[in-house]
Amino acid sequence: MNARLSIGLVARQTGCTVPSIRYYEEIGLLPPAGRTEAGQRHYDAHTVRRLGFIRRCRDFGFSIEQVRELVGLVDAPDRPCNEVREVAATHLAQVRRKLDELKALEASLAAFVGSCDAACAGGPSVDCTILEDLASPADPAHRPQAGSCCTP
Repeated sequence: MNARLSIGLVARQTGCTVPSIRYYEEIGLLPPAGRTEAGQRHYDAHTVRRLGFIRRCRDFGFSIEQVRELVGLVDAPDRPCNEVREVAATHLAQVRRKLDELKALEASLAAFVGSCDAACAGGPSVDCTILEDLASPADPAHRPQAGSCCTP
């Protein structure tokens, strides 16, 4: 017999929030839920497994569109594994770019702290080299990357 699980139970089992489950259903990553006579959603084990898959993809940072591709590949088991690999490889390249950006950010922040330690630590904040550095225009090598808070 096919279990009829409530959305709350499914949320607890998968670690997803109820609004996320509704959202995934709304955007087509999950099939429309069955409904009780009272109109409450109910799910089966297959849908719980798919939701777990989606949650795991999101935990790894795959975008919604990448998850959509991967779900499509799950639904088409005869398609080549290389298609799955390509999605993962593309995401890996994105993660590596972000890591490079974070390493550059780390180096800049370390330089700020080191400058303060050497020049003004313990003095009045008005003389702090960190505040001065933050107030100065960035050189082109240290400008914010596209998509950061201050760039289009």
